[in-house]
Amino acid sequence: MKKHLKKYLWTFVVVAIVAVAVLVALTVHGLRNLGAESDSGSDSVAGARPKSDTGSVRTCVGTRPLDSLPAGEDGSPLERVIARIDKLADAKRYSAVYTGLSLDADTQSVDVWRVPSAAFDAEVCGSVVKGATVRLHGADADRKTLDALSDRIGDDMKRWDGTFEMREVGVDERGFVRVGVDDPDTARAILEKAYGAENSPYIKVEHVNQASTLFS
Repeated sequence: MKKHLKKYLWTFVVVAIVAVAVLVALTVHGLRNLGAESDSGSDSVAGARPKSDTGSVRTCVGTRPLDSLPAGEDGSPLERVIARIDKLADAKRYSAVYTGLSLDADTQSVDVWRVPSAAFDAEVCGSVVKGATVRLHGADADRKTLDALSDRIGDDMKRWDGTFEMREVGVDERGFVRVGVDDPDTARAILEKAYGAENSPYIKVEHVNQASTLFS
């Protein structure tokens, strides 16, 4: 009888040890998954102030009342938010921050590119009204810098005739100057050398079929 009891006791101990090991493993796995979700590259923020981070997209969902921002022509949430962002972009304190934006009227959303700034992010996200969404993207150069580079390249539109044809020059809201040419392979090295290593990262050379007016 004692032998059988001892045998069952040892069996119980072994089962208990295995159960504890499994529980610990599941807990560690859960904590790792939680950490992975917390560190994901895209955050959904409602009325919050996102941290600046060039490696991620910050999404700000509107929580303010619609009438808390002035109405424009159509009074839509998107129009009100864009008007507010335009004012912030023109503010002197953000002249070295704002890069550009694009909008989607169908989803009442706007994508904003900026040099990371906690203050700018806070003001933009705090201005989003109900019905609108703003996504903040990182950029390496502000709009004034890109406009100046675009103007400089545009002034040289005919400089390279006979080597390649420059057909378009303009600032892309995502943070670079787009240069459209007939022969990108030839043009790229020439333009990078002409405008220097400090500007090369902000010049994107692409093929375009025909010339068009400058855009910005």
